[in-house]
Amino acid sequence: METPHTSFPPQSANCQTPSGITAAPIIALVDDDRNILASVQMTLESEGFTVHTYTDGESALQGITSRPVSLAVLDVKMPRMDGMELLQRLRARSNLPVIFLTSKDEELDQLMGLRLGADDYITKPFSQRLLIERIRALLRRQDASRAEAAGATTVGSAIVRGQLSLDETRHQCLWGGQDIALTVTEFLLVKALAMRPGMVKSRDQLIDAAYGDNIYVDDRTIDSHIKRVRKKFRQVDDSFNQIETLYGIGYRYKDE
Repeated sequence: METPHTSFPPQSANCQTPSGITAAPIIALVDDDRNILASVQMTLESEGFTVHTYTDGESALQGITSRPVSLAVLDVKMPRMDGMELLQRLRARSNLPVIFLTSKDEELDQLMGLRLGADDYITKPFSQRLLIERIRALLRRQDASRAEAAGATTVGSAIVRGQLSLDETRHQCLWGGQDIALTVTEFLLVKALAMRPGMVKSRDQLIDAAYGDNIYVDDRTIDSHIKRVRKKFRQVDDSFNQIETLYGIGYRYKDE
């Protein structure tokens, strides 16, 4: 049931056919439970998605690197290469949107997945309707961010705050001229903070900015994303301290 036809990095939630016609979003579904694969594949395809399935991380990595893909859903425990290693390898070369599947009692896996760069996670056993809504929400966030910028695009349309430059049309983040590779969620969090420097953003406000309305996300999810964002900036500037934590309140981007 494996389908080695996927790749990254995606340029939008939808993929382009050779004729230029927008095709259905392609979802890479990776799980060693073939019953889950078959059931979820059928549900996603009934919702209009194209689905490529893989039963281990190694075959998934090979497939996902071969052709365009919109989003990946990864299980944690798999043979040949587990979900953690697969996520690390994907993040080493791509900002592909990723949803992590973890067991309900494996909180450490959830936090580790977020720290490695997953955009979202869902605990098993999971509702297929919830998975579909999370997929749609993540794809909407990606496209809405680009569409917002495209609607008023000018040469100088990037958000600039001192050394920070955010270009939504290219999904590009620069710090002091150096590229910072951010996931969709991380980019939206940095944008939400940088748009109002000096103003405190609560975790709930950041959840709304990065995930949208009616999506429940634990506060610790935002904390994990912020830690990863700081780490990425400090890899190019170890003195980076623009994102401040106000304990018990939230975060803010410091005025320069």
